Amino acid sequence: MEFKRSHRVGEAIHKEISALLIKGLKDPRVGFVTITAVEVTSDMRIAKVYYSVMGSEEERGNAAKGLKSSVPYIRRELGKRLRMRYVPEILFMFDDSLEYGNRIESLIREINQEPRDDQEDS
Repeated sequence: MEFKRSHRVGEAIHKEISALLIKGLKDPRVGFVTITAVEVTSDMRIAKVYYSVMGSEEERGNAAKGLKSSVPYIRRELGKRLRMRYVPEILFMFDDSLEYGNRIESLIREINQEPRDDQEDS
C-alpha cells in the first residue's frame, strides 16, 4: 500500500499540534482539546485539523475561539519544527464523532436494560 506525502505530512502535523497544545499554548480557553485527525489536501495547501472538547457548549465555543486565534502561532511553530517550504493553511473543525458514538452506546445500553415483552413465561 502506497502512502501519499500528504498523509505523512498530516500525521506529522497531528503530532506537532498535539504537542503544542500540551506544552506551547498559554491560552486558557484551549483547555481540554484533543486533536482527533488531520486531513491535508493533495496539494498540501490546506490542513483540516479535527478536534474534540470535553465540556459544555460554552467551553466548546471558547475552545473554538482560542484555536482560531492561535492559528498564526501554530503555523509559525509548524514551520520551524517541520522545516517545510510552505506550511499549510490550518482550519480547525469540530469533530462530533465522539459525542455521536457515546450517544449510540447509551441508546444500546438502554435497549439492553429494558425488559423484553417477547419472552414468554415457561
